Amino acid sequence: MQPTGEWLSRPGGLAERLLQLRKDARLTGIEMAAGLGWPRSKVSKLENGRQMPSEADIIAWARACGVPGETPALLDALSEAQVIHRQYRHQLRRGHAAMQKEFDALVRGARRVRNAEVTVIPGLLQTAGYARYRALEAVRVHGADPDGAEAAVAARMRRQEVLYEPDRECEFVITEAALRFLLCPVAVMAGQVDRLTGLSGLPGITLGIIPFGVVLPVAPMHGFLIVGDQAFVELHVADDITPPRETAEYEKVMDMLMAEAVTGDDARGLLADAAEWLRSL
Repeated sequence: MQPTGEWLSRPGGLAERLLQLRKDARLTGIEMAAGLGWPRSKVSKLENGRQMPSEADIIAWARACGVPGETPALLDALSEAQVIHRQYRHQLRRGHAAMQKEFDALVRGARRVRNAEVTVIPGLLQTAGYARYRALEAVRVHGADPDGAEAAVAARMRRQEVLYEPDRECEFVITEAALRFLLCPVAVMAGQVDRLTGLSGLPGITLGIIPFGVVLPVAPMHGFLIVGDQAFVELHVADDITPPRETAEYEKVMDMLMAEAVTGDDARGLLADAAEWLRSL
């Protein structure tokens, strides 16, 4: 059993709590399924930890058992399971272009994409050269298959097609530090800054840059990406996805960071400064 299933079905875990709530309500599995309009197999899978419930499933379950007050505690347990699930999948797929397939579908299906980064350039804005060094970083740090680096870069480049699609809003905020950290050779970084300059003028794209010296109301502790009603947080050891009800917190942080950023010509001025600095190296 994968770690998620083990967590769900552990003693006192979410699956056992769902089972106990049904029994306390004196409902059989068949009655529970009929009342919720579910197949009987779904009730069984949820109670045995073989299926990850959704937030809607949890809310409906608590209501059917007559204990809506249990919903917050159950949703907290679900949040932990979702994090574990994402970490497990990240470990399985790290370093392979296949890990981006589901993510591609999410991005392409979202009308609005928001991305905040502290020290790196957002993936949707990266040049192939810059993306290649990020893929090679995964090889060095995580032992990913080096043969998969080019496929991962190609997948990331294809994803950038969404930047040119109509009726889509893409909002990015980075710190000026992301323009100065040399996470790739100078020539590659210069090309990356040039690309940011060009993209900053496209319709549907907002690029905000937080200059050095700005007093911030919130610490940009790590990067995150908001796609639809989910926020993705990529760390060194895991790639976590938050439950929809927590996404509002990331939306709030994004708003606070963007409020301190410069956009348009002011942002292009910072890019020009970074380009000049790179030429001096």
